[in-house]
Amino acid sequence: MWFHAAWYITSQKTGVSAQGLQRVLGLRSYETAWVWMHKFRRAMVVPGRELLRGVVELDETYVGGISRGNAGRSSTKAGVMVAAEMLGVKRLGRIRLEPSPGESLQLISFAKRVIDPGSLVRTDGAQELKRLAKLGYEHERHVELGSEIAAHVSLYGVHTVASLLKRWLEGTLHQGISNDHLGYYLDEFTFRFNRRASRSRGLLFYRLLEQAMRTDPAPLPTLIATKNDHGAVLGSVQIPELPLR
Repeated sequence: MWFHAAWYITSQKTGVSAQGLQRVLGLRSYETAWVWMHKFRRAMVVPGRELLRGVVELDETYVGGISRGNAGRSSTKAGVMVAAEMLGVKRLGRIRLEPSPGESLQLISFAKRVIDPGSLVRTDGAQELKRLAKLGYEHERHVELGSEIAAHVSLYGVHTVASLLKRWLEGTLHQGISNDHLGYYLDEFTFRFNRRASRSRGLLFYRLLEQAMRTDPAPLPTLIATKNDHGAVLGSVQIPELPLR
């Protein structure tokens, strides 16, 4: 059954919900499907990955429902930090995604974790991002306020990834995820996006199983009440996937 689950998860290009996995495998319990999905998600991104390099775009986006009257970090939506390699004009390489902790220098810390020093980092005109030039990066700022060039043009990569992420959350999971587990859903999106050009589903199946063997066990109590790999402290979380708040 575990092999069937791994094959189904990797064979679906657009992703899988726990409800979909329950239906396909004929599982009696939704809780079982939810737990299995989260165990696999924890194996989709492993520590020690190669850093992004070359030309990398860096920005932040917000996901989850509607937040009226507020924008940016004042929004009640969940923040997501995005870094995307650019291989040419409108050609995307690998990406990295992490939940935003809501701190002023969060993108600086994120860049240090995921981008190789010496890379050219393209950002918007935020003042705090000027620090990147002192950290060993080439920094290219695109000041959008009053600019004739739209943000999605000057920073094509991160805006494309943000758009695809929101579409995936809505179309595949129907926004049915918890803020507490957002980091692991981002891991699944990253796993799928970085392997989008793979012509063999079998290789993805093999890779997921290989990474699962290298991942520490995740018993049910650690899935619903622990401190996850992304630094978010989890409280008592109900098993059914809940909409982003």
